[in-house]
Amino acid sequence: QVQLVESGGGSVQFGESLRLSCVASGSVFSIYTMGWYRRAPGKQRELVARILSGSGGGTNYADSVKGRFTISRDNAKNTVYLQMNSLKPEDTGVYYCNAERTTGWGPQVYWGQGTQVIVSS
Repeated sequence: QVQLVESGGGSVQFGESLRLSCVASGSVFSIYTMGWYRRAPGKQRELVARILSGSGGGTNYADSVKGRFTISRDNAKNTVYLQMNSLKPEDTGVYYCNAERTTGWGPQVYWGQGTQVIVSS
């Protein structure tokens, strides 16, 4: 089992920045691919950014956040971050931390409770 706790959400103005953090506990953090997803009001949850397991994990981003958001991880602190710059109202939503890995018994997927981000114009 992996427990994920997000923090760092809040209300900001257009163009401002926020950094989300997600602390993991309960397992070996470095073996999990970590991701940030968001659910905007009235929409389905979507992938925002993902960083692969290990110390030099590759990253990928949703087109809508490329160049503005940066995902990173600190395996020593069991933490994944999402630096969000130049925020827009369409970035508003609940942001969820995700941990995934594939085992011989199938995928393991864990979710945090989410942290709210509100961007005002």
